[in-house]
Amino acid sequence: MVKVLFICHGNICRSVSAEYIFNMMVSERGLGDAFFSDSAATSTEEIGNTIYPPMERALRNHNVPIGRHRARQLKNSDYDKYDLIIGMDEENMYYMQRILGDDPEGKISYLMEYTESPNAKIEDPWYTRDFEKAYQDIYRGCKGLLESLTR
Repeated sequence: MVKVLFICHGNICRSVSAEYIFNMMVSERGLGDAFFSDSAATSTEEIGNTIYPPMERALRNHNVPIGRHRARQLKNSDYDKYDLIIGMDEENMYYMQRILGDDPEGKISYLMEYTESPNAKIEDPWYTRDFEKAYQDIYRGCKGLLESLTR
């Protein structure tokens, strides 16, 4: 089983959306036994909170199943628990490396690395207010990630 952990700043918009979108794609392909995904934050600001309502609306508009989420912070011990740890932007990557330390197994990457725009980053919709664009970027990243894992 491949275990994937998606990371963003607060774990209420991008990372939880990636978790839900990835789970939906895995389920649609009948691969539920082959993958496990979760999400976490680099900050402590939103610990315990549910998905941010405008992000949840964007997911529901695309019929993405919403689970019972509570934001949590990334822990150093997560490095050993997951096969892939995937961030959304440079700030996430900076704090992921501070929390996790070195990446000797090459587990850490950006979600957009799995797309036709590998240098792009997923902007935080908390600030941009563009939840649809965040959804579209995350969807493309998750699709590319799943394709790379099932080749």
